[in-house]
Amino acid sequence: MLSARSLFQEILDDDEAFRLFCSIAASGEAQGGWENGRIAALVPESRRDLGPKIARHGADEDKHGRLFNALLRKRGLDPVPVPPETDYTMLLERRGIGLAHEKLRRDEPLTERDIVVYLCHSRVTEQRAADQMVMLKKYFGDHPDVGRAVRMISNDEDNHLAYCHEELLRLAAEGHGPLIRRVLRESALAEIRVHRDVSLAVMGHMGRILRWPRAKAAALALGIRGVYAVELAGGWRRMVTLRMPERRNALGGRAPEPGEGPAPEFA
Repeated sequence: MLSARSLFQEILDDDEAFRLFCSIAASGEAQGGWENGRIAALVPESRRDLGPKIARHGADEDKHGRLFNALLRKRGLDPVPVPPETDYTMLLERRGIGLAHEKLRRDEPLTERDIVVYLCHSRVTEQRAADQMVMLKKYFGDHPDVGRAVRMISNDEDNHLAYCHEELLRLAAEGHGPLIRRVLRESALAEIRVHRDVSLAVMGHMGRILRWPRAKAAALALGIRGVYAVELAGGWRRMVTLRMPERRNALGGRAPEPGEGPAPEFA
């Protein structure tokens, strides 16, 4: 029977499949770390208070990349090059989602609009990351080899998601609501397509490594396309609704006093 648990167990049990999985994950986290580091360095004067939070976000992503590489070293494995069709971060950038790397390489301060775009992009992608880590924690949170890393990354992703909710609500209360709505919608609709394409590509590589029968590979591809259909039909909306999180001030700084801050919900 096909299930997320059995699928990840197969990947975990095979050195080559595990090496590819961790290499893709480590590369994506490293890219996220670099992006957040550059954004923290270029944050406009009007949003200097966000600088330390963005820097912490980037440091967390760098840490996740190191954790995935440490899991490889623990098994005596080296990272492998990431196939371009599995590069989630770069495929999103090519669709115009988030801030372009070309912009981030320039030593020019970002604008408030850039910060809104960054936070909207992060809110969408962190939803995906948090959901995936909840699933992995459910099945492998107590695993002797990967459990500690899974729990740590899952906690960090929950913090990142909470931070995005809170800061976007703050910006919405300051008048950026229409822009936030538009960018969140565009980001979510692009993300679900990229997630589908990357998932199909990753499963294609895993199928070849693990020598899955055609029927199994076809069933998994059908499942991935089915998830996309559900998300396209309305599931994407979970990525654009904003609610004040229980984890307030998740990435540091002064926590708001009771009654401070924006309204508790914004969609």
